[in-house]
Amino acid sequence: MKVFVILYLFLTFFPFSCKSDDDLPTEPKKPHMPNIVGMNFSISNNDFDESYLNLKNSLEANEKIKIVAEVNHQANAQSVDLELNPTRIIFFGNPNLGTPLMQKNQLAGLDLPQKILVYQDNQDEVFLSYNNTLYLSSRHDVLEAPTLSMISGALKNLTANAGDNEVVSMPEESTVDNSEGVVTKISKQSFNDTYAKLQGAISGNPNLRIIAEVNHQSNAENVGLELNPTRLIIFGNPNLGTPLMQNAQTTALDLPQKMLVWENADGVVHVSYNDPAYLVKRHGITDNEKIITTITGALNNLSNAAITE
Repeated sequence: MKVFVILYLFLTFFPFSCKSDDDLPTEPKKPHMPNIVGMNFSISNNDFDESYLNLKNSLEANEKIKIVAEVNHQANAQSVDLELNPTRIIFFGNPNLGTPLMQKNQLAGLDLPQKILVYQDNQDEVFLSYNNTLYLSSRHDVLEAPTLSMISGALKNLTANAGDNEVVSMPEESTVDNSEGVVTKISKQSFNDTYAKLQGAISGNPNLRIIAEVNHQSNAENVGLELNPTRLIIFGNPNLGTPLMQNAQTTALDLPQKMLVWENADGVVHVSYNDPAYLVKRHGITDNEKIITTITGALNNLSNAAITE
């Protein structure tokens, strides 16, 4: 009888649980925080479509800003039967703010107009990201440009408003060496001939598509500022770019590819572009050696076509 009472009390006060491990509460997964040199980011409190629409609406509402191009990397991937998480980038400019950077160093035109990337990762977290001004100023040696603080504030506000989140984070490192990751070649031709040949080489390649052309000099003149001849071509090939973004989604911040044609004060014409090896280093791309080699060769051939007679 005593044994029965003791057993009864034990079962009453210390009931057994039949719950499996799957029933136990688990901590929610924390989003994978990007740590890309020079890339500020914010986690959006909105879904992907609303975040992008908020960003676009804010840009369109500002009469001093012009949207240059919108690139839907996911749709481009689908057009060549590849998969990619929602990933879109929007290029926009304000010559009053951007031109002073190029007046200090025309190579800054390679990272202008400004751009903000919106992407959704594998955990369905939505991020907004952009190149911060420490990155731009160190890469192009334009630290003394008077408009940097205004650019910094504008990018932060646009990002925070689009995602309804005032917290905009910086990476561990934002500064890079002067001209780091930039390949520059000197042309034997005039500025106009160099640009025309580059444009022709890109448009004549069935695998490439020109996304946008930006005449930085003309844009500067429209707001009463002077700038030496400086023009940018933005172009892409989803078959080559998509695998890089599948591997490291933040690579979308540096895609599509861009080439800058510029003539300095001494009349020397140059063609500049981002070295694919630099994108590998910056975004931590792995296992895409063949594609990187192909892109490197294509950019080398396009630039050589532009600079040779």
